[in-house]
Amino acid sequence: MTTGLASFCLLAVLASVTAEAPAQSYPAKPIRIVVPFPAGGNADIFARTFAQKLGEAWKQTPLVDNRAGAAGIIGTQFVARSPGDGYTLLFGTSGTHTTNPAVYAKLPYDPVKDFAPVSNFADSPFLLVVHPSIPANTMQGLVALAKARPGQLDYASFGAGSSAHLTGEMLRTAAGINIVHVAYKGGPPAVNDLVGGHVALMFNSLPAVLPLVKAGRLRALGVASAKRTPTLPDLPTFAGAGYAGFEAGSWYGVLAPAGTPREAISRLHAETVRMLAQADVRQKLAAEGADGIGNTPEEFATQIQRDMARWARVAREARIPLQ
Repeated sequence: MTTGLASFCLLAVLASVTAEAPAQSYPAKPIRIVVPFPAGGNADIFARTFAQKLGEAWKQTPLVDNRAGAAGIIGTQFVARSPGDGYTLLFGTSGTHTTNPAVYAKLPYDPVKDFAPVSNFADSPFLLVVHPSIPANTMQGLVALAKARPGQLDYASFGAGSSAHLTGEMLRTAAGINIVHVAYKGGPPAVNDLVGGHVALMFNSLPAVLPLVKAGRLRALGVASAKRTPTLPDLPTFAGAGYAGFEAGSWYGVLAPAGTPREAISRLHAETVRMLAQADVRQKLAAEGADGIGNTPEEFATQIQRDMARWARVAREARIPLQ
């Protein structure tokens, strides 16, 4: 072998080793997982489950960093501006990436361009619940009541422009009914007023209202998901009640800053799929009224863009003013 050829082969080997080094060495230090909401909520619970399992697999305990505020905007912006090196992740939600863009005129981050999706970790569908005094036991009965009493039924939400608000408007449009939105500063006060009979109905996540439904303090009329929930197997879907494609709820997913190496994204995705196959993780998600998803980065990216377009259309049709 000539000297020139030997040098070329050596350079080729070194280049190959260098190219593979990031995949082999990642992660070389602990990962920060930013949750853009306070501790104790579903996003925080699921993020800590993800962090625990990632730590067990990689022998490095990730840091869960709650950076709450402004409907998740503060923490999401922080990750969008972080280096794309695989060591800062966002545990984002449908709110940060699909409903916020529909109701905020200008966000300090681009939900598509500023992020590299890893996987949707879990989905939690919305339930439609009413106060027991409402004389309707089915979705069809509620729609008939609303048509008989136009403008007299109020529905609560977590706040103007929230996912519960948009879902209520989607029902109003789909069913052709006149129901009146009442915005609250968060989910707990909205639920309290619904239980107190000050408002008639609302959409909320399953874990937030399930204990009240079981106690008879609220009545569930339907679940806004493609299939019935195992938690309430007798509860019909909206599609089953004649509203095809009516799906709403919250998803909770793992995203990295744009520019994160593909090797890191692939490893994170593989670990997400692996942990979601574990019985204890599935049980924990089920206890919170959620289903594990684990779709691919490409599928998750498509889901985000599809949901963004859907909620933007709902906001336009409902003439919800931009914030």
